[in-house]
Amino acid sequence: MTNIGETMNGIQEINASQLSDMIGNGAESFRLIDVRSANEMAQGMLPGAEAMPMHLVPLRLEALRQPGKIVFYCRTGARSAQVCAFLQQQGVDHAINLQGGIVDWYRQGYPIESPEAGVVAAAR
Repeated sequence: MTNIGETMNGIQEINASQLSDMIGNGAESFRLIDVRSANEMAQGMLPGAEAMPMHLVPLRLEALRQPGKIVFYCRTGARSAQVCAFLQQQGVDHAINLQGGIVDWYRQGYPIESPEAGVVAAAR
């Protein structure tokens, strides 16, 4: 099981290495959600990520209440931290922020893949 840290305001966070371990070992079931804009997603996404631009999160709140860990990421980790804080306020306690976002993920040498055209179109 991955050791998840917590920020001062109580948001759960993991770093790129921990997320890579979660993806690689397959022992933990979780969702990976990209909250960036469709234009940002078109530049590349983390393998296996779902597209859910930040402005759609409140509209999909009930689906996000379903049990199971959800790792959110954006470009640098700021917007995804806001999403995690919002969800925490709504009683969703299984949201996890990726520290440093896709920028840190890429800097650490982890893969980014081109999203399928349908994924980006659905994000708009």
